[in-house]
Amino acid sequence: MIGLLTGVGAGLLAAPVLRAEATRRAVPFGEPPAGCDCAAVRRWLPATGRCPGCGRQSGPGPLTVELVAAAVGAAVGSAAPWPLLPLLAWIALLGVVLGFVDVAVHRLPDALTLRLALGVAVLLPVAALLDHRPGVLLRCLLAAAVLGVVYGALAMLGPMGLGDAKLAPVLGALLAWYGWRTVFSGVFTGFLLGALWGLALLVTRRARARDPIPFGPCMLLGALVAVLAAR
Repeated sequence: MIGLLTGVGAGLLAAPVLRAEATRRAVPFGEPPAGCDCAAVRRWLPATGRCPGCGRQSGPGPLTVELVAAAVGAAVGSAAPWPLLPLLAWIALLGVVLGFVDVAVHRLPDALTLRLALGVAVLLPVAALLDHRPGVLLRCLLAAAVLGVVYGALAMLGPMGLGDAKLAPVLGALLAWYGWRTVFSGVFTGFLLGALWGLALLVTRRARARDPIPFGPCMLLGALVAVLAAR
């Protein structure tokens, strides 16, 4: 319970920064970061999405980032053992931003996926050493390579985006900490969520059969569900 409440509090504290980052990065490829100069300087936005400096409304809807950040924080706080907590927290924070950006503009910016990958490259070996499990790093590296190749091939064939292919190795490395079964579970759950999301959009006529859907949130949520099931 303490971990859950701590995670909720951490998510709510981080939400203003996550909202500002999601607002800035939600732009088409090649365009500069969005947002007013005030938000760019402050690097935070309140739950309303309205800049406290100039009053401009932008980014995700009111309270959406806060609710998602609190929910993800609760999940991570209740599920993460200590050696893995910084790694899960890092992926959760950037994952919230990536999810909102992907929903808004159907892309996962390199600036975010690279930052995510670098953090995992540092935090995962530290967690393995603190947990006295250096051997797990080989499995994590292999899983990252396998998912990178699989999603990269899917991106080349068309169903996936390159951003998804860049996110996949990071999630593969995380899931492999818990074992190959968790890797499979996370990937399967991500595809299942993507199928259900696409079906819901078709049924509600918010999308057509050939329209792309943002798959990044499905990958992230699938990984989170697999981690929670493996704890």
